Amino acid sequence: MIDTTVFQDKKAVYYTLGCKLNFAETSSLGKTLKEMGVRKARKGEVADICVVNTCSVTEVADKKCRQAIHRLVKNHPGAFVVVIGCYAQLKPEQVADIEGVDLVLGAEQKGELINYLGDLHKKEHGQAVTSAVKDIRTFSASCSRGDRTRYFLKVQDGCDYFCSYCTIPFARGRSRNGKIEDLVAQARQAAAEGGKEIVITGVNIGDFGKTTGETFFDLVKALDQVEGIERYRISSIEPNLLTDEIIEYVAHSRAFMPHFHIPLQSGCDEVLKLMRRRYTTDLFASKVKKIKELMPDAFIGVDVIVGTRGETAEYFEKAYDFIKSLDVTQLHVFSYSERPGTQALKIDYVVSPEEKHERSQRLLALSEEKTKAFYARHIGKEAVVLMEKSKAGVPMHGFTDNYIRVELAHNDNLDNHLVHVVMGDFNEDGNSLKGEIK
Repeated sequence: MIDTTVFQDKKAVYYTLGCKLNFAETSSLGKTLKEMGVRKARKGEVADICVVNTCSVTEVADKKCRQAIHRLVKNHPGAFVVVIGCYAQLKPEQVADIEGVDLVLGAEQKGELINYLGDLHKKEHGQAVTSAVKDIRTFSASCSRGDRTRYFLKVQDGCDYFCSYCTIPFARGRSRNGKIEDLVAQARQAAAEGGKEIVITGVNIGDFGKTTGETFFDLVKALDQVEGIERYRISSIEPNLLTDEIIEYVAHSRAFMPHFHIPLQSGCDEVLKLMRRRYTTDLFASKVKKIKELMPDAFIGVDVIVGTRGETAEYFEKAYDFIKSLDVTQLHVFSYSERPGTQALKIDYVVSPEEKHERSQRLLALSEEKTKAFYARHIGKEAVVLMEKSKAGVPMHGFTDNYIRVELAHNDNLDNHLVHVVMGDFNEDGNSLKGEIK
C-alpha cells in the first residue's frame, strides 16, 4: 500500500525535453501526483519533488538533459529528484551518478512512478531501476494537456524499425499500443473536461495494432465519432504507413484536420538505404501528391536529417533538389548526431560539423521560404481558429484547421474557443498572420 500522507501538500516541478510524446507522459504523471495531493510549485517556490523527462535523440539532447538536472538540483535544494525518459533508459548509471539525483526509472517503470517514490527522503546515491529492452512491454496510457489548450493522446509506444542512426528502439522497446476502446474512452474524458483538440502521439503511430490486432485506420475512424472533440491532428506518421485510405478518410472526415507530419529524413534514395528507411523518394512524393490532390490547402511538415554518415555532397544536392520540388509547408531540420550502438557508425563517409551546419542552414532557409509562401496564399481568407491561452496583455495565438498560426488581441474569453476570423498580413515577428474576428 502506498502511504498517501507522504505526498500531502508537497510541491513538484516538471521539466520535459524532446518530443510531444514526452510532454504527454509528463503531463499524465503530473496528473497522477496531483491526485495524490501534490501540487505544482509556483514560480519562485522551492519544490519537494523534481521530475525530469529526458530525450536522447542526439548528443546535444543528452547534454541538455544533464544541464536541466543540474539546474533543478541547484534551484530546488533538498528536492527528491526523479529522472525518466530515453536518456534514463539508455544511460541509467550515468544519470544516477549525477549529484542530487535520487531515482532513475526506465521505460518499463516510469508509468508506475508513484510506486517508486517511497518516503521521498534523499539518497546518498541515485538508484536506477530499469529493464532490458526485450522486457519493455508495458503500455502506459496518457491523455493530458498540462498547461496547453490541446490534449495529447498517446496511442502507441516503442518501435520495431531499427533505422541505422536511431536509438529509440533501445530506449523505448518494441512497438505496442493501447486498445481502441480504451483510447476512445480517454478522448471522451478529454471532451468532458472541455477539450476541443487532440493531438495523436506515439513513437511510430502508423504501426498501431501490434499488440491488439487492430489498425491505425480503425483507430482514426473510432476517434472521429467522439462527440465534443472538434479537431484531431496526427502528430507524425511514417510515409510507408500513411495509406491512401487514411488520406482519403482525413479529406472527408468530421474532425481530422488537413495537417500531416511525415518524416522524410533524406531526399536521396542512396542515403535512405543507408539509413535503413522503408520507402523511396518516389513513394514519399506520391503521398504528398495524394494529399495535395484531395486537400490543396493541407499543411505538410517534414523531418529531415542532414550530415548523416554516407551523405556525400552529391547526395545532399540530390536531396535538396528533391525536397525543393515537394509541395510541403515546413521542414524540421536536424543535424545527424552519432549515437553509440547504432549501425550507422559502420558507414565510412563522415560529414564535418562545418558542412552539417551549412547544409542545415540551406534547408532552414528553404523551409522558411516554403512556409512564408504557404501563409501568404491564405492572406484575405476566412478561417476558424482554436485560440490558446496567453498571458494578460500579450497577443493571443491559435491555429487554423490547416495549422496556420493566427494572432489576435488578448481576450481571456477566447481561450479554448473556436473563432471565425479573416486572416490579414504577417505580424511583426513574421511567424503568424494577424486575424480579425468576423
